[in-house]
Amino acid sequence: MDLGVIGMIVDAHVHLKHGDIRRTEYSPEVIVETMDRVGIDKSVVFAMSTTTKRSIEMALEAVRKYPGRLIPFVYALPNYERPVIAELEEAITKLGFKGIKLHAGECTLAEYVTDPVIALAERLGVPCLIDCMGRFWDIERMARCFPGAKLIVAHLGRYLCEDEALIDRFIELALRYENIFLDVSGVALTHKIREAVSKVGSDRVIFGTDGPHEAPDTVGFAKKELDKIKALNLDPEDEEAVLGGTIARLLKI
Repeated sequence: MDLGVIGMIVDAHVHLKHGDIRRTEYSPEVIVETMDRVGIDKSVVFAMSTTTKRSIEMALEAVRKYPGRLIPFVYALPNYERPVIAELEEAITKLGFKGIKLHAGECTLAEYVTDPVIALAERLGVPCLIDCMGRFWDIERMARCFPGAKLIVAHLGRYLCEDEALIDRFIELALRYENIFLDVSGVALTHKIREAVSKVGSDRVIFGTDGPHEAPDTVGFAKKELDKIKALNLDPEDEEAVLGGTIARLLKI
């Protein structure tokens, strides 16, 4: 592990705009105040439930306010008005965005839609954070077809999943494909996080909160997610990797 990132806590999954029914938005001020009160050093931020263009604008505004704290990802969403590949590439190559977000709840993960995005991420050397909503076959295909792409699977495969067999499929995929990383935000079966670390390795398991959320409040929600990792009693080096070292290395920060 790079000695420069030891002890740094990075939340790798934070929404400026959520995908809930209200399309809830959170200001960068709320996000950073929550981070300060919980003890999180940096956060990856993105907006969904909007166009790629608007996601860039929202993330840019946030990062310009807190350049040392927030790390921008761009949201990939097909648009009837124009192709978005050029917007994605400009965000990464000219505006300093560090990764791409995809969500199966808003667009198909079929190859005729997503392959240009994954190919771009592979070419530019940035990761894709993908909420595949349990569709392990899509992740397997992407990992196989784009071996140089870094694919971060959100929520260990599916948000708040209680199906151990499904989670096991994603852990098995990560064992087969070294370009798959496992995001452990929104994981209900916390023992599966420990299992993922044990089987796949802490160098491919990544902490995130999937926040902000107001249950009970933004601080309480983020603290619960952070405490979830600390309660696993991982080896100190593994805990440091999961809480920040792995994503810091992946994003070259």
